[in-house]
Amino acid sequence: MEEFVNDHFLPARVNVREQPEDFQRLGARFGAEWTPTILLLDGDGEERHRIEGFLPADDFIAQLALGQARIEFSSGDFAAAEHRYREIVERHPDSETAPEALYWAGVARYKASGDAAALHETGKAFQERYRDSVWAKKASVWT
Repeated sequence: MEEFVNDHFLPARVNVREQPEDFQRLGARFGAEWTPTILLLDGDGEERHRIEGFLPADDFIAQLALGQARIEFSSGDFAAAEHRYREIVERHPDSETAPEALYWAGVARYKASGDAAALHETGKAFQERYRDSVWAKKASVWT
């Protein structure tokens, strides 16, 4: 997991005990009310994803990848975001992150192409996978 983080992010850590002033300042700025709180920021310092509390390694990596995809999506790189979202579904299919990633993969493809078939196909994919998830309900209007 450490290798994944170092390969994909510029990690920074603020320790509540060792850096109380920094922790208080940044906690107030980002509304971090609990530790651990992991924030994924874009190049402008805008928060794009938040992970609060501890997670098993596989779920944590899936959440980090979701954050990467959100950063790509918010920058308008819809093709890269779609690729990253689909990668989450393939590599972490049983994670709680996978249904959300499937949903946003369809949205990213639609945003890149303007073709509503992307949404329809995603809605149909939810009929086969993750059909009991809240994300399947959200995608149900696309079928």
